[in-house]
Amino acid sequence: MSTRREHDLLGDRDVPAEAYYGVHTLRAVENFPITATPISIYPDLIVALASIKLAAARSNRDLGLLDATKADAIIAASEEVRAGRLHDQFVVDVIQGGAGTSTNMNANEVIANRALELLGRQKGDYKFLHPNEQVNMSQSTNDVYPTALKLAAYSGIMRLVDAMVVLRQAFEAKSEEFKDIIKMGRTQLQDAVPMTLGQEFSTYAVMLGEDEQRLKEAVLLVCEINMGATAIGTGINAHPDYARLVCQHLRDVTGVPVVTASNLIEATQDCGAFVQLSGVLKRVAVKLSKTCNDLRLLSSGPRVGLNEINLPPMQAGSSIMPGKVNPVIPEVVNQIAFEVIGNDVTVSFAAEAGQLQLNAFEPIIAHSLFKSVNHLRAGCLTLAERCVKGITANREHLRRGVERSIGIVTALNPYIGYANATEVAQQALLTDQSVYDLVLAKKLLTREQLDQILQPEILTQPRVFGTATTTAETHPLSVRRDQTD
Repeated sequence: MSTRREHDLLGDRDVPAEAYYGVHTLRAVENFPITATPISIYPDLIVALASIKLAAARSNRDLGLLDATKADAIIAASEEVRAGRLHDQFVVDVIQGGAGTSTNMNANEVIANRALELLGRQKGDYKFLHPNEQVNMSQSTNDVYPTALKLAAYSGIMRLVDAMVVLRQAFEAKSEEFKDIIKMGRTQLQDAVPMTLGQEFSTYAVMLGEDEQRLKEAVLLVCEINMGATAIGTGINAHPDYARLVCQHLRDVTGVPVVTASNLIEATQDCGAFVQLSGVLKRVAVKLSKTCNDLRLLSSGPRVGLNEINLPPMQAGSSIMPGKVNPVIPEVVNQIAFEVIGNDVTVSFAAEAGQLQLNAFEPIIAHSLFKSVNHLRAGCLTLAERCVKGITANREHLRRGVERSIGIVTALNPYIGYANATEVAQQALLTDQSVYDLVLAKKLLTREQLDQILQPEILTQPRVFGTATTTAETHPLSVRRDQTD
């Protein structure tokens, strides 16, 4: 393999001649053989890095600090990376020491070598255009890297929100489809009171909608950036107007409403925005996992479980039990949730471990956050398309469950009183008779009254009641319906 010779403070190294990365990247690849996963697995991060280099080149050109010809070449090379080119040249491991320095060096070298090509020069001709002196002008890893993480997180969160909308709408459609299906609600896995299956599915939609809003709130925190901070926030080696200009150019380039932090020293060491965002992702994961638990439980059976709903069959469930089908889609989303919860712990420890003016552990924060965002997005879309949209209800089974449940005695409290209701419930449990039949046998209500009370619209929503009694003259059911709706 042909090579070119490059030099750094540790000496000379041979770099593959065709590589756009350089000696600093080469050493990082050797130093961090941790996950075998390069940073290019996160295209949003690569695009964010290129956007920063582009905005910095524009700013330095505008300030008269960088020759226009070289600035334009850096800008053009950065645009190519933003468009998806050369991502395979971003090869350093996602987990690395050095607070992200290797990632920033990788970006500097790739963009510098591509810019050199655009200028008709050879890769590695750093005397003409240098990765650190020109591409990294007015910058430090300590403002470039956290800003890139924030830009990448913003893009990922917006796509996650879009995926959550798809899932929420799928639940909303099922809620409408199932709005007239009566079933028993449960508390602590015991029969409680009747509800509709539509009401049950509407809760999943509402939970998702709430979390969409929480994510939109949390993502605003990552719009505060520390570009211009350079090493620790004092702005050493940066023009006084650079921070303002680079922020303006970043807004123009990315469309993200970034603002410069009011205190760049604080912003350089504080990872609070990542902690907050990770916490909201955990909230999403926990609630999504709870929803999947419900789907697995409601579909359990099909003969000896709850068997209230049917999940669409996606694959054979067993290598030994013929005909078995498992709830594999909710199961995979559960596992995503477990991962996200673990990632949140990692982010918390990494943010806490920073010392003084810099947090050296942002690479693991980035890796954890991006995994959570990407996997949650994929999980939401998979759950919507391959599970929720195909769910069907076992209507008659649900109705029979209500009729046989002791829980419907709660609906009779306003009509027959708590003492009578308790006696009926106990007797039903002991004799395996239905509440309906026992109430009739005890002549507590007429068949007509029972049939009216047990209508879904009466069982599943608030009603206005008079004094509970069993006499026909003062019975709540004698009140005209239009007065009680």
